Amino acid sequence: MKKLFALFSFLSLSVGFAYGATVVANVDGNPITDTDITARVALMAKQGRTSATNRRQALQNIIDDYIKLNYANNFGVRPTNDDADKELKRMNLGDMDETMRSVARLAVRSDIAWQVIMARTIMPTVDVSDSDIASEKSDLIRERGLPIEITMIRLVDIPNEIAKKLGKPKNCDSAMKMAEDLGGYPQKITALQYELSNDMRQRIADLPILTWSPVVDNSVVLVCKESKTKEYKDIDDIIKQNAMFRKASQVADQNLKQLRRKAVIIINDDRYKL
Repeated sequence: MKKLFALFSFLSLSVGFAYGATVVANVDGNPITDTDITARVALMAKQGRTSATNRRQALQNIIDDYIKLNYANNFGVRPTNDDADKELKRMNLGDMDETMRSVARLAVRSDIAWQVIMARTIMPTVDVSDSDIASEKSDLIRERGLPIEITMIRLVDIPNEIAKKLGKPKNCDSAMKMAEDLGGYPQKITALQYELSNDMRQRIADLPILTWSPVVDNSVVLVCKESKTKEYKDIDDIIKQNAMFRKASQVADQNLKQLRRKAVIIINDDRYKL
C-alpha cells in the first residue's frame, strides 16, 4: 500500500508539473494544486480574511470543501455551478480569473451543501435553553442593537466624587433634577438601540433601568425607559433561531472533524503538512 501511495504521489506531481501546477494534496481522489491554493488565498483576500498562514488555511478550506460535498452527496444534496454563480453574483466579489472562479464555485457549493445538511440533519435535533437565548440576545445587543426605543440621560465632565452622590431616581425627570442639583448639565437622549454607538450599547447592555452607570471617560449614563417598536414583534423568534443556528454550527463543526478523520487525505508537499 505504501508503494502504491508513493507511486500515486509521483504520478500526481508529474501530471502537475506537466500542466504548470503542482498537485500538493489529494482528498478522496480530488487533486488540489498549488495554483488552486493561490486562487483560494486571493479569494480569501477579497473576503477580507488575511493572515500569515493563509496558504495552509486555504488548503484546509479546500479539503473541507470536498469533504462537505462528498458527505452531502450521500443525502442527494448536489449544488450546481449555476447555484454557485448566483450566490457569487450576490456576493459581488469583483473580477475573477478562471481558476479563482472555479475555486470560488467549489467554496460556495460546499457552503450551500453544508447549510442544507445542517437544516435537514442537525437543526431538528437542536434544543436551546433560556440561558442560550439570553446569551444570544446579549451578543446581539452588543454587536448590533435591537429595535427598542431607549430614553436615557447622559452626564458628561463629572468628577468621581460627584458621581458617587447620584442616587436612584424615580423617573427621567427626577434623574435630570438630581444631576442639575449637583451642578451638572444632563442631556436627555431618545434613540433606537441599534442607532447608538457600539461603545454606548455596551455600556447600557446590562445596566438596570433607572440606575446610573459607572464613570467612563468622565461621563455617566442612565436608562430611563425602554419601549418596544413594531419591528420588535418578531425579534424573540429571530433570537431563538439565531441561538439554534449557533448551537447547530457547533455540532456541525464536531461532525466535520470526524469526517476529516475518515477522509483519505494525502499531502505531497511538506510545506502544507497540517
